[in-house]
Amino acid sequence: MRVSGAVLWERLLADLPLIGILRGVTPSEVVPVAEALSSAGFICVEVPLNSTAALESIRRIRERFDGRLLIGAGTVLTEAEVSAAHRVGAQVVVSPNTNPAVIAAARRLELLSIPGFATPTEALIGMAAGASALKLFPAEPAAAAGLRALRAVVLPSLPIFPVGGITPTNMAGFMAAGASGFGIGSSIYTPGMTADIVAQRAAMFVKAWAEVRQ
Repeated sequence: MRVSGAVLWERLLADLPLIGILRGVTPSEVVPVAEALSSAGFICVEVPLNSTAALESIRRIRERFDGRLLIGAGTVLTEAEVSAAHRVGAQVVVSPNTNPAVIAAARRLELLSIPGFATPTEALIGMAAGASALKLFPAEPAAAAGLRALRAVVLPSLPIFPVGGITPTNMAGFMAAGASGFGIGSSIYTPGMTADIVAQRAAMFVKAWAEVRQ
């Protein structure tokens, strides 16, 4: 039986809320890299739209991993990009900014929307627009103390995913400050990296997450 995107989202939040961000991946390498993440336990992968032939990569992941992986399109800035990502099978729209029009476009197509925010104002705008979760971006300058302050104005039920500079060693601090999960980019994948190396790095994050959750 095919597993829906909504079910995968709930599984992600409950089991392993880590999103593997494959910025710069190409269609020729995306399937083995996604397989490495899936085998390590990842439930969600994201291909930023400013990667080479990103829509084709998204299409290939959805075709190969439908029901196994939740497929995200990242760096989505316009309503037109939401539609394009939807056409090739993306189930999650991730943005670096908070744009109510992009959030609304995703909701109309029944896609999950994770807009980026860095201030209380942006967080509240995203929350009011109906975001499925919020992306604290960039997380590195905000640090855990900043997240703790920002968390005070966000509904406790709305997940927050810090993105940018996340490593296995700094996850615990962000979790203590109210993080729900993480988006992981260059710490897990950089252009040209082999699937074997991705698998090794993914395993380190899965192990760190298990330790944080204990």
